[in-house]
Amino acid sequence: MAKPKIGVLIANLGTPDATDYWSMRRYLNEFLSDKRVIDYPAWKWQPLLQGIILTKRPFTSGANYRSIWNNEANESPLMTITKAQVAALQDQAAALWGDRVMVDFCMRYGNPSTPAVVERMVKAGCERIVFLPLYPQYAGATTATANDQFFRALMAQKWQPAARTVPAYFDRPDYIEALAQSVERKLGGKTPAKLVVSYHGMPKRYLLEGDPYFCQCQKTSRLLQERLGWAEGIIDTTFQSVFGREEWLKPYTVEHVAELAKRGITDIAIMSPAFAADCVETLEEIQGEIQEAFVHAGGKVFTYIPCLNDDAAHIEMLTGLIKENLAGWI
Repeated sequence: MAKPKIGVLIANLGTPDATDYWSMRRYLNEFLSDKRVIDYPAWKWQPLLQGIILTKRPFTSGANYRSIWNNEANESPLMTITKAQVAALQDQAAALWGDRVMVDFCMRYGNPSTPAVVERMVKAGCERIVFLPLYPQYAGATTATANDQFFRALMAQKWQPAARTVPAYFDRPDYIEALAQSVERKLGGKTPAKLVVSYHGMPKRYLLEGDPYFCQCQKTSRLLQERLGWAEGIIDTTFQSVFGREEWLKPYTVEHVAELAKRGITDIAIMSPAFAADCVETLEEIQGEIQEAFVHAGGKVFTYIPCLNDDAAHIEMLTGLIKENLAGWI
């Protein structure tokens, strides 16, 4: 038997293995077939997904990924950044606990899959696992589905490890501090006319059904404003990545930045605190479609503030989060 260990499993959304049609189709099929993401009845949704959406969307999504692909490592930026984050957390864990704690990562969709990494951790001797979804704000379509997949992976184990899931950390002072430092560093301490804080969107119906995501996003923005010491009205909270015909959380980022430009606010900054790592939604959507909408409407200066990625303050915050959730175990 392997020497007993405690596992820390970091989870992110996922990434296609490549940008070709079939790789994109496999990834999108897994993602868009998740009932937490699209909750329409299967009889209604699957014919549309399999017959129309997955015939066309892999081409456009593949082109988006190719525009940001890390060709040197042959992987998406999300994968590259996640590896860097986990390497930094492994160094922290080794310094704090030696070989007693194993840190690894998985993806909800694509590879490395959650079941495969759970299996690897169990074989390595992890009798207890802390599961950390890298989503600051809780949403059923992100945090909950990641937890679901983790629990399904545990169901397959003969000797099931004890498990803890880490809650959302949208209002942690050290998370807000890391965000504020990233803003100050990028803007050189200057206060912009507008800082657009863009979060990933979701159908408005989910909010009305009890999902706390919208409220947690609003609180993150408010706490960031307070930490920066800015007056009300400088930070605008918006939502991006709208999909389908249903009404989503508003205002939509792409429409909002265009409206700002039309109102004469032609110099803005933008960030996306819902993402722990830069990905296609930030590198391609924000710096592509959203920036183009702003410029087309008369905007001049569009400053993108990167996600926290493997920034030292972010790693320190995540290490603190892990330490708290290991309490009583080590």
